[in-house]
Amino acid sequence: MTFPKKSTNSGPRKINRFFRLLTGILIISFVVSPFQPAQAAAPLHSLSKKEFLRTIQKDAFQYFIKCSDPRTGLTRDSSRTGSPSSIAATGFSLAALCIAQEQGWISYSEAYGQILKTLQTLDRKAQHKNGFFFHFLDARTGRRTWGSEASSIDTALVLAGALLAGEYFKGTPVEKLAQKIYRRVNWKWMMNGSDLICMGWKPESGFLPYYWDSYNELIILQALAIGSPSFPIPSSAWNQWDRFEDEYNSRKVIYSHSGSLFTYQYSQAFIDFRNLDDKGVNYFENSRQATLANKEFCYDNRLSYKTYDESFWGLSACLGPGGYRAYGAKPGQALHDGTVAPHACAASIVFTPREVVKNLRELVKKYPEKVYGEFGFRDSFNLAKNWWAYEYLGIDQGIMVLMIENYLTEGVWNRFMNLQPVEKWIERCGLEGKHPQGASGKEIF
Repeated sequence: MTFPKKSTNSGPRKINRFFRLLTGILIISFVVSPFQPAQAAAPLHSLSKKEFLRTIQKDAFQYFIKCSDPRTGLTRDSSRTGSPSSIAATGFSLAALCIAQEQGWISYSEAYGQILKTLQTLDRKAQHKNGFFFHFLDARTGRRTWGSEASSIDTALVLAGALLAGEYFKGTPVEKLAQKIYRRVNWKWMMNGSDLICMGWKPESGFLPYYWDSYNELIILQALAIGSPSFPIPSSAWNQWDRFEDEYNSRKVIYSHSGSLFTYQYSQAFIDFRNLDDKGVNYFENSRQATLANKEFCYDNRLSYKTYDESFWGLSACLGPGGYRAYGAKPGQALHDGTVAPHACAASIVFTPREVVKNLRELVKKYPEKVYGEFGFRDSFNLAKNWWAYEYLGIDQGIMVLMIENYLTEGVWNRFMNLQPVEKWIERCGLEGKHPQGASGKEIF
């Protein structure tokens, strides 16, 4: 912009007039077109049900982007600094990456590249014994850490994620690697000459003295072991574990010892049990009854625990004021101290959607900054002790991502149930019925 030339008489007055004119134009412009601030985002609790659930799911997924090692793809057990990777969390990460790609949160190439890198690590670097991965691994090297065991259930969970990824990326090296890693597992070896699958093995002491002998999250383990194309265990093993039944508030449940909600969820994050019958037992309905019993147990104990008094529920293994605990409700051991896990409630969405959404909306409405953060719902809280977990656990974030997807689209269920080993397990164990094919993209409950 060119200013008028200086003049001993009129220059200053012209310059002042110029700035007055410029100021006037700016003022008029502001009045005519005032600044419009960005519209504030609607509070999470006020979103429509689908938007509410998708937001929770997407936020939980971010854990796997930020807490997975960029060189190996192995996912950290916890968000805390220095946490080793968890082989089970890595399995949930593989599944979550598939979902994220379908939802458009990341690109096809990003998901494929991360999954391929992770499977290459599992194939070449991750320490294992006869195909069974050690529970905790150094995220950078894949070597055993924390003196952990070669874990049968954690191996089953990472295999479930890998096989699911193979279905999403069918006909690619991802599928081939997933099959290779699965075929390597010697399930018979982990039985240690018994009729049951052992929980794990350590180089220092051999097989653990504990076996998968009663109902809990073991179903995914049994399914993959019986359906194995390389080292299958006898189908008779399906009938060797106990199915203890008890009731709470007249709700009959084949229950897990701890009564923790995760034991009713993990297998069913992958396996669609809605139309499968195990000699008169439907495990989907069983989980629904266990979930309702968990909610009612909290309500019945509301006079003794402030958290329950505010009608919050969801008792499962999680962090607590005294460390990690296998919290649960009846029927079962029912260890509890007023600590509630939002992820346990969220992952029950396929069983009790109305109760879940109501609970989660109230949580983020009353305590938005304390229960919800960078990766969505934090692990747990206890109102009476004014204790809030500011940590996230990979397995807890993962179960939310998968269960919400099953509720909204049946996406995980439909692909996993098409796996040949799963079909083989169903046939060999005589589980009556056929799994229902849902319409992708449609809410199913």
